[in-house]
Amino acid sequence: MTLRERLRIWAPTRERLENNRWIRWLAPWLGHPKLWHWSRRGVALGVALGVFFGLLIPLAQIPLTAAAAIVLRANLPAAAASTLISNPVTFGPLYYTAFQLGSWLTGQSAPPSASPDYASIPESDKTMWQRIVALGKPLLMGLAIMAVAAGLLTYAVIDLVWRWHTNRKWRRRRQGDDEEM
Repeated sequence: MTLRERLRIWAPTRERLENNRWIRWLAPWLGHPKLWHWSRRGVALGVALGVFFGLLIPLAQIPLTAAAAIVLRANLPAAAASTLISNPVTFGPLYYTAFQLGSWLTGQSAPPSASPDYASIPESDKTMWQRIVALGKPLLMGLAIMAVAAGLLTYAVIDLVWRWHTNRKWRRRRQGDDEEM
């Protein structure tokens, strides 16, 4: 079974999404065929969008990626699946790397506290979001740079690999046709 066949089995179908009670209201926008077509441009753009939003936004990544994919006519299943680049296993290393990159670029080495009141709150009472906000400008700068760079790099790599694979396939076909003559 090829990778393409596996992806088609794993990816949700348009009909399944249209019948889902939570996203049925999106049915008019989900009907466009380009959202479901496995083309070089659609998949590359979909994965790039998923990686971009997966790195940039900690919450509600899939709905935002899906909205961007609908607007830009990218492959929707590829876009949604690629947001999983940030997951509970990769979240810590990604955000640490983003903070280090942002610290290096901004020159801020320690996270500033949001306010004097914030410093007086015991660590156990702070929410995850408050902890992230306290990291401030270095984290946001690092996440933005990583998201843009990873999104562009992902698009370029998928586009190049797809072209290479297609060219190789055409060369094999051409060689087979030459041998028959």
